[in-house]
This record gives sequence, C-alpha cells and structure tokens, in this order.
Amino acid sequence: MEYRHLGASGFKVPVLGFGTGTFGGKGELFQAWGETHVAEARRLVDICLDAGVTLFDSADIYSDGASESTLGEALRGRRDKVLISTKATFRVNDEPNNVGSSRHHLISAVNAALKRLQTDYIDLFQLHGFDAKTPMQEVLSTLDDLVRAGKIRYTGVSNFSGWHLMKSLDVADRYGYPRYVANQTYYSLIGRDYEWELMPLGLDQGVGAVVWSPLGWGRLTGKIRRGQPLPEVSRLHKTADIGPPVPDEYLYRVVDALDAIAQETGKTIPQIALNWLLQRPTVSTVLIGARNEEQLRQNLGAVGWSLTQEQMRQLDEASRVRPVYPYWHQEGFAERNPSPV
Repeated sequence: MEYRHLGASGFKVPVLGFGTGTFGGKGELFQAWGETHVAEARRLVDICLDAGVTLFDSADIYSDGASESTLGEALRGRRDKVLISTKATFRVNDEPNNVGSSRHHLISAVNAALKRLQTDYIDLFQLHGFDAKTPMQEVLSTLDDLVRAGKIRYTGVSNFSGWHLMKSLDVADRYGYPRYVANQTYYSLIGRDYEWELMPLGLDQGVGAVVWSPLGWGRLTGKIRRGQPLPEVSRLHKTADIGPPVPDEYLYRVVDALDAIAQETGKTIPQIALNWLLQRPTVSTVLIGARNEEQLRQNLGAVGWSLTQEQMRQLDEASRVRPVYPYWHQEGFAERNPSPV
C-alpha cells in the first residue's frame, strides 16, 4: 500500500482509507448505507489491515455515534496498528450547545468520541462543517488546546468553502495555532467542483484532500446503466434526493467512458474511478466504504496499477463540465492563471 503525506504535514496516510458510514445502521439515512455490526466490522478491519489500509474514518453523527462505537469495538486490542480520523460539528441532540464549533461543543465532542472509540487520542480530527457563529480564534484555540493535551494529533475540515478554509489558515498563522492539513471533500468523476477553487487552494496552502464518496454517491458502481432501473439494493432508492445531483445523461456519458477503459484494462468500473482519483493533484487518501467483504475486496483492487495518460485524458473529457463564474472566465487566461489539472 502506498503512503502519502497528509498535506504539508509530516504525517503519512495510506492512499486508501476505510470510511465507516456503514457501521451501526441507525436511522433511515445510515440504514440505507449499511448495517454493519461488530462481528462483520472486525472482519472488514481484518481485510483492510491485511491489504495495508490502516486509516479508518468516522463521525459522531454517523448512526448517532454507533459508527464510532462499532469501530472502537472492532479495533480493540490493535489501536497501535491503525490511524483513526473522525469528525464533529453537526447537531447531535436538542441541547442548545450540542452543535457547532464552540469551545464547549468541541471539547465535549472530542471527549465523547474518545470514549466511543475506546482510545485516548485521535490521529486526525476534522470539523464536519463550517460554523459561522463561532469566532475562528475560538475554534482554533480550542483545537490547539486539544492538540497540546494529546487528545488529537492533526486537524482538518470538511465541507468548507474556499474562503472558510483560507480565512481559517490565516487566523492559524496569525496566532500560531495548528494549521488544517486535511480537507475531507466530495470529489469524483461525476463531481469535480472541488477542482475549481479548493484544489488550487490545497496546492497553494499544503492542504491534502481526504476524498469522501469517491464513487459519486453510489452511482459509479457499474450497476447503473442507461435504460435500466436502479438495482434492487442501492442507497439511491432512499438517498438520491439528499446527495449531490447528477444529470442522467452526464452520468451515462462517464459510465460509457469507464466501460471502454474497463474492456482495455480488465478492471472494474469502481476500480477505474478510484484509480483516476489517486492520480489527481492534492489527493492524499481516498475513503472507500463497503457493505460487505466482496465490495471491500473489489475496491482494494484500485491500487497497485495506474491508468495511462491517454485513459486519464478520456475520463477527463467525458466528465468535464463548464464551471460556474468566475472559474469559466479564468479559463480564458490560463497564461497567468493556470489550472492545476
């Protein structure tokens, strides 16, 4: 398994990490993702470790904390062999202060996560979303305290816009707080918005991408085809309306390109889609998920080989969309403002 530095830090992570959104299965949304409980979770962790996948990602809102609890049980006795990342910010209950990135909530959230995960430290702690109502100095000073206390080791963000992230980095530099080194971001062959602003920012500021939903919210499994109904087992039956929108013809155009390359390489559509991501700028690790052992083993086949430049070009062309303003305007001035891809 290849390891890469996480952003500009000295911390290395495997190019594939395991996302535990399928662990726990509490609530309608997460039941649609999967209902992996402790025994099966241990088996999936075994397979990951055998393949060199040592990074496991969770969040406090995944199955109302059951994802972290299941992961903690599955990792019992082998904490020294793994890296754990988790997230907090979103509301977890009706208490007024149990939301956001205030000092009160972040300290409570980290302590609760440590208990559920059965560990005394978190390798990578990420803010799950931006909190516009808490001053950035309060957020970053709290994270600094948690780092100094040894409860978290590296910090990152998720679902931030470019100005959220850049202003946070400026405040960190001004006061000497730890800089965010990770941006857990939605990025896929059918979701390339990340490239417009967040990727150039990541290159400039040393922030590594931790990619979530690399198969486009379950659309790049190879089971969704033009003129065919959704497969019986698909999260999209319950979650299509809350996930990133993808026009049907655009999806089919990308799948057609993936099909052509699958015939050339003998690889599966998910493997090709994941391998494409691993060759993109700023990408430190791609989080794969799996309902079962078969899906996990297939996703693990995305490493150990590389698409050719021509195959990358074909996928780039098939998945390209016109960016929104001001990015389409900037494309006309590439001499002074080149694109990172």
